[in-house]
Amino acid sequence: MLEIANLNVTSAEDNDQVQILGNINLTLEDKKIYVITGPNGGGKSSLAKTIMGIYKSTSGKIKLDGQDITELDITERARLGIGYAFQQPPRFKGLKVKEMLKLAAGPNKKINPHDLLYDVGLCAQDYLNREINSSFSGGELKRIEIASILARDLKVAVFDEPEAGIDLWSFQRLSETFQKMHEEHDTTIVIISHQERILRLADQVILIANGEINEIMSKEKILSDIESLDDSCLCKEDCNKGGRASVGFNR
Repeated sequence: MLEIANLNVTSAEDNDQVQILGNINLTLEDKKIYVITGPNGGGKSSLAKTIMGIYKSTSGKIKLDGQDITELDITERARLGIGYAFQQPPRFKGLKVKEMLKLAAGPNKKINPHDLLYDVGLCAQDYLNREINSSFSGGELKRIEIASILARDLKVAVFDEPEAGIDLWSFQRLSETFQKMHEEHDTTIVIISHQERILRLADQVILIANGEINEIMSKEKILSDIESLDDSCLCKEDCNKGGRASVGFNR
C-alpha cells in the first residue's frame, strides 16, 4: 500500500515559490489499477515523479507498506520496489536491449525477453541485440522502457502516458499487458492517461487539475462524463471525424 498524506510540492521561480502540488491525500492499495487523468499542466506527471522521488516534496508524508519513504531518493525507492516509466525515456548508448532487460530484472530473476518485448509490440529478433542509441524512435524507446518495468517484481509501477508514440496494435497489446500484470501480480499500477481504453482498466480514476485532486471516481462515472462531453461537443459541427480517443479536458 502507498499512502500519501498532506503532500505539497513547490518550486522557486523568479524568487517566488510556485505551488506545483497542493494538499494531496491518497491511499493506493495493492493489486489495483489507478488511472490519473486531467488537463495538461494540471500536476499529473508531477505527482508521479514525486512518488518516484524525482521531485522532492515540500511538506507531507509518503509511506510504502507503512515505511516512511518521504526523504528517500529515487535509487532507494527503486530498491524498495517502486518503478517509473518516463513519458520521454532516456537513451543508453552502448547498452543493448537484452542487457537493459536483464539489468532491470536483477541478478536473481529469470526473465523471457522475447515475451517482454512481444507484450509491448516489438519483435525480439529485431531488437534484442540492438544498442539503445539515437537510431531508436521515441515510440521504440517508450516500449523498451515499459518492457524493463515489466521485467521487475514491483510493489508500485507508475506509467506516464504509456500510449505516447505507440501505434494502435501495440497499444492494444499494452492494454492487455496491463490487465495481465494486474491479474498475476499484487503490484499497485498507476497510469497517467487520457485514453478511454486505459480508463476502462481502472479500479479508480483520479482527476487532478491545478495541482490538486479534484475528484476520485469510478471508471463508470468518468466514462459517463465522457459520453456527456461527446453529446455536447461544440466542435462536432465542423468535425467530420467524431473521434473519442481521449477524455477531452483540453477543449
